[in-house]
Amino acid sequence: MNFQSFKGKSVLITGGMGFIGSNLAIALAHLGAKVTVLDAMIPDYGGNEFNLSPVANQIRVNYCDIRDEMAVSYLVRGQDYIFHLAGQVCHLMSLSNPFPDIEMNITGTAILMEACRKYNPNAVVVYTGTRGQYGPSVSLPVNEEAPTNPKGIYEISNLTAEKIIKVYNDVHGIRSVLLRLSNIYGPRSQMQHSRFGVCNWFVRLAMDNAPIQVFGDGSILRDFCYVDDTVDAILRVANTPEAFGEIFNVGSDIPVSFLELVKTIIDVAGQGAWHYAEFSPERKAQEPGDFYSDVSKIYRIAGWKPTTNLANGLSKTIAFYRENQDKYWQSPNSIDINKIPDATVATIFGAQTR
Repeated sequence: MNFQSFKGKSVLITGGMGFIGSNLAIALAHLGAKVTVLDAMIPDYGGNEFNLSPVANQIRVNYCDIRDEMAVSYLVRGQDYIFHLAGQVCHLMSLSNPFPDIEMNITGTAILMEACRKYNPNAVVVYTGTRGQYGPSVSLPVNEEAPTNPKGIYEISNLTAEKIIKVYNDVHGIRSVLLRLSNIYGPRSQMQHSRFGVCNWFVRLAMDNAPIQVFGDGSILRDFCYVDDTVDAILRVANTPEAFGEIFNVGSDIPVSFLELVKTIIDVAGQGAWHYAEFSPERKAQEPGDFYSDVSKIYRIAGWKPTTNLANGLSKTIAFYRENQDKYWQSPNSIDINKIPDATVATIFGAQTR
């Protein structure tokens, strides 16, 4: 697909200093877009000024919160594209305090879409939600027609945000695309704690030569998608009129077991160790089981499919963190996934981070 159509276009990325947002900002800046980044830089959420260092002189950064109605109303004006990635992304927090999810993911999205309705109804909006909106899979691979029965406040708030945007698309004519991302990994993710992004956290453990626990027999399946492929999907749907108003999975239809994931990480890193661990009753009760995405719809409509296999993606990821480890490693503040209470670990497995 020819992405030169983004050249000279005005683009707003909410959450643009985070993992996926910063990779998207870099790609758009390289394409010649006029990029504005909105980020509240909330501690532990992954916002990192270093993430944007390759294009620091080419973009505009606005430090504000998606819940700031006046700021958002100002920033949406004149934008050709709005990529909405800002939100509360910690599964663990949502289990004990639902209000940040409600305020950031639901109210924040409503503020953004209402600002578009009032001040820029011609913008194209792309929203990145989570595969967790489906809940446990009914059949595999999971397509966009599968029932949505999320089991946590985080996932419910993402589904609600998606539905809000769909209303603005259908009723107010604000062209929007809705994505459900599955297990994104790669450079520029936070590496200080394990609360979201299981694949990248396992990378950190391997690079630290810390043991990785594989629960049960390690046969549970997930799909993992490299961040560059994810950015490609986001750009493609934004540039495809037939995608407006549609919901798409962004993941991989090639499932990988946790045991295979861990072994591949250790093999690529050339270091690290793993061992089996028994499920506790609480962990077993909350484990959602196998999940991997059907991505045939986005391929049919936007021509997207992942092109980076797991080993290559991990090789690029590990090389990036080895070169920039001092910008992402803060060992004293790290949280060991093996020390998180049993009842919460299942929500981390398969987590995606925006």
